[in-house]
Amino acid sequence: GQLVAVTGVSGAGKSTLVRSVLVGGLRRDAERGACERIEGAAEIGEVVLVEPTPPARSPRSNAATVSKAFDLIRARFAATREARALGAGPGWFSFNVAGGRCEACEGAGEVVVDLQFLEDVRMPCDVCDGRRYRAEVLQVRIGGRSIVDVLALSVDEALEHFDADAQIAKRLRPLERVGLGYLGLGQPLSTLSGGETQRLRLAQALVERKAGDLYVLDEPTTGLHPSDVRMLLACMDQVIAAGSHVLVVEHNLDVIRSADFVIDIGPGAGPDGGRLVVAGSPEEVARCEQSSTGAALRAQGLGAAAGR
Repeated sequence: GQLVAVTGVSGAGKSTLVRSVLVGGLRRDAERGACERIEGAAEIGEVVLVEPTPPARSPRSNAATVSKAFDLIRARFAATREARALGAGPGWFSFNVAGGRCEACEGAGEVVVDLQFLEDVRMPCDVCDGRRYRAEVLQVRIGGRSIVDVLALSVDEALEHFDADAQIAKRLRPLERVGLGYLGLGQPLSTLSGGETQRLRLAQALVERKAGDLYVLDEPTTGLHPSDVRMLLACMDQVIAAGSHVLVVEHNLDVIRSADFVIDIGPGAGPDGGRLVVAGSPEEVARCEQSSTGAALRAQGLGAAAGR
């Protein structure tokens, strides 16, 4: 796999090329951009557009569910002697289906008060005290912790708690590897920042490990702190090492310098854009006098050495 950066001034046509022509063409979208052919398309597996918005706005989606670790954790609880005595299966430990969840709030842990002309107010469920589950479910414990206690653990703490379970660790370890070990297992995905959301999706790629997939990110460093940019680059490196490809539309020079291959579009914006200015390594782009990206790279002293 490789890290490929598509660069150029704002309005040069980068996102149109990548989203409409390339992604649209590979996915065979009905409204894809015009293109004679995409060479090498047969070698690409799934095309994944990594957006900086959470994959789910529902408060029921969290780090445990999206990593699929929750399925294994629920199975562990269902296998305990206490759970068997109650006749509780894995579904009892889900807050998404009837069984062990609190039916007063349907496992949400909160109730919505309709104030008609004012914004709705969310209040903790007074039946389960916001815990989402029936009292019987909370009596079942692993290592002294109930399912509610486990969901309150961070990813790092959960890895320690389930250190003897290789399957659970396999699902959670990628989150740790992309710097998200501090996330709570039960933390809603809707609370994540754009940078955290992108890293979460790349962590999923490390779990799935499907060689040949193409991950596309459109200006992923927008609004990120330099330390977050370095973390994002490290995440991309891991995805590439696992056998996938990463393509970014980007202005950030640190990312461009780190790319294996750069495609520079321009030379200007609008009617003066949409053409290939130069393609090659960051060093080759830096040597192109007609490239605005090359000029920016030269200003940073790129000429001999750069890269991941």
